[in-house]
Amino acid sequence: MSTFPVIVIGAGQAGLSAAWHLRRKGLRPYLDFLVLDANTRPGGAWQHRWEELRLGDAHGIHPLPGLPLSDPDPSRPAAEVVSEYYADYERRFELPVLHGVPVRSVTRSVDGGFELHTDTRNYTAAALINATGTWDRPFWPSYPGHFAGRQLHTHDFVSSTEFTGQRVLIVGGGASATQFILSLHAAGAQTILSTRRPLDWREFTGQWGLRVEADVRARTRRGLPAGSVVSHTGLALTEPMRQAIDAGWMDSRGRIDHFDADGVYFADGSYEPLDAVLWATGFRPALEHLKELHLRTEHGGIAVDTVQALEAPGLYFVGYGASASTLGATRAGRQAALAAFAQLPDGGLLPDDPHTAYGERLAVPAGVGD
Repeated sequence: MSTFPVIVIGAGQAGLSAAWHLRRKGLRPYLDFLVLDANTRPGGAWQHRWEELRLGDAHGIHPLPGLPLSDPDPSRPAAEVVSEYYADYERRFELPVLHGVPVRSVTRSVDGGFELHTDTRNYTAAALINATGTWDRPFWPSYPGHFAGRQLHTHDFVSSTEFTGQRVLIVGGGASATQFILSLHAAGAQTILSTRRPLDWREFTGQWGLRVEADVRARTRRGLPAGSVVSHTGLALTEPMRQAIDAGWMDSRGRIDHFDADGVYFADGSYEPLDAVLWATGFRPALEHLKELHLRTEHGGIAVDTVQALEAPGLYFVGYGASASTLGATRAGRQAALAAFAQLPDGGLLPDDPHTAYGERLAVPAGVGD
């Protein structure tokens, strides 16, 4: 059993921000705090984004604290740029990230802290910062009937060139769906769009972002599900999107009624033959590892006030609810780190004697602190 004052789960934008602020407060990597990440290499969820998503088209990439994003080439794949940036960030600040260590479950420890269970060993922490995001929980809606062709989710999309010459149904009204429409048309595919409601195009100005965060924060404080990102933000009305709207590519056929082996029937009774269905239907928060803490409210969400879980003192959520954007995640990482540090006795640092109540320490990797 390895014990730490603070453990962070997840090394994406929110988790790295929290780790940087813990380090800044004087906590020592691999001794006073640790970051456990399921991915085998740096990059968070960004490393899994499809190859055609260029940095200049990605929505809302925000720099991490202490290290500007410099001036990267906007034509490069976002997955490459962000993964390189995260890897450099981990190295530069010697952050204690253990990759390839998914946390399977979290329970309360006998001393009121948290016990984390992984495939290789267990860890305990007085304070826990959860930064697991949503990428590992793609949402697949269910409709009557069975389509015999290819179906895939945003989570599994690789390249539009796989669909050249095909008729592709895109289901969803978020940013990914509209980006897929542009890239599929560029690859010579024909798209049919299905949404439950009209697309909500907006020009983002003024204090728009702060208003969105306030709205989402009010929901999570009451224990309500945060809802999809686009339900709060709408879609950015950029010039490429204006051109796609004028071309009719963004016209929705409305709701799906059912499928047959060869295509889809819409609620208005019309039918379209298909080669593939691309479910751009979003993600849900990846929180299954926390189910034994019994945090779900009767409304289906988790009651969180800014970053603090209201029903679990010492547990902080970042990248959840109002902090799901990269900007919000960076801010929340700081808030959670400061809150976790403040709750620790004696400044949160481990005693020099390794044979203390803090338990077994991890060996510090070679090169750290040199």
